[in-house]
Amino acid sequence: MRPEVLCGLLAEEERLRVYAAVVLGAGTPSEVAAGSGLPAREVVSALRRLEQGGLVSMVDGRLVADTGAFKDAVREFSPDPAEEPLDPDRQRAAVLRAFVRDGRLVQLPSARSKRRVVLEHIAACFEPGVRYPERAVDAVLRAWYDDYVTLRRYLIDEDLLARDHGLYWRAGGYVDVS
Repeated sequence: MRPEVLCGLLAEEERLRVYAAVVLGAGTPSEVAAGSGLPAREVVSALRRLEQGGLVSMVDGRLVADTGAFKDAVREFSPDPAEEPLDPDRQRAAVLRAFVRDGRLVQLPSARSKRRVVLEHIAACFEPGVRYPERAVDAVLRAWYDDYVTLRRYLIDEDLLARDHGLYWRAGGYVDVS
């Protein structure tokens, strides 16, 4: 059921009070009238409308409210949560959106400019001034991409990582100082 239909069904105070009484356990129209404080005629009219809308039904001679309709409507019709951009710059964020999914690199861009954007993003995983053994670098890069050796090579070729005697350190890219 669409959320606007649910809202429409409960937009009238009488129907809302009748539905609330059924949710709280009123199982007959007379119990609903007593629980809602409404005249029997209004209760019957509201119940008919709520039954037609699918929020109330009769089960074994008792009124039952479908409270799951709300969760179902939210699950089915809610918009996808807006993803937080991977970069404040719109162009860089668009490149990253195209090549990074769920924190993993899906493909290395063939265009050097796009590859540089992706590599700078990955290089940000390494702290400036910290020296990393090759195993640690490989572990970080493996989390990003299965071919971590190629990724490491590109980071070195682009002067984003430097290497000496089996130790690596961040040599370039942007540093967030905030």
